[in-house]
Amino acid sequence: MTVRAGGSSPRVEAVISAAPIDAAALVRNVSGPGEGAVLLFLGTVRDHNRDRRVERLDYEAFAPMARKELVAICQEAAGSFDLAGVSAVHRTGRLVPGEASLGVAVAAAHRDAAYRGSRWIVEEIKRRLPVWKREAYADGTEAWLDGHPAGSAP
Repeated sequence: MTVRAGGSSPRVEAVISAAPIDAAALVRNVSGPGEGAVLLFLGTVRDHNRDRRVERLDYEAFAPMARKELVAICQEAAGSFDLAGVSAVHRTGRLVPGEASLGVAVAAAHRDAAYRGSRWIVEEIKRRLPVWKREAYADGTEAWLDGHPAGSAP
């Protein structure tokens, strides 16, 4: 665990789950009296992609491997951006448009660190997390989406 300025360890939680994301719980997990900035990002399933109507997304992951990488991303961000808390959840299973597939909450003493850290976490999740998704379209067809294998550049 990275030690942040002031000597205390950041609060880090990383979850891979089929359960709906509880945004309020993410915020509670990172909030504290010393933080002046708490940010929440929710990535949601769109109803369209590349001019096609999307009916659902199926997310798949080998949860132990995905969680290990998600923990690493959160810990790296906490140390690099002086975050007091990081809580991230990535969904698996079948999701429909409007449902949250990714939740990231961060807390920091100041907003700049929170914004920069949050953005970095989301980009690293997209780049590194071994989660795969298959889209199902209104015309009845399905397609696995091209992703970025763990460790590759987007």
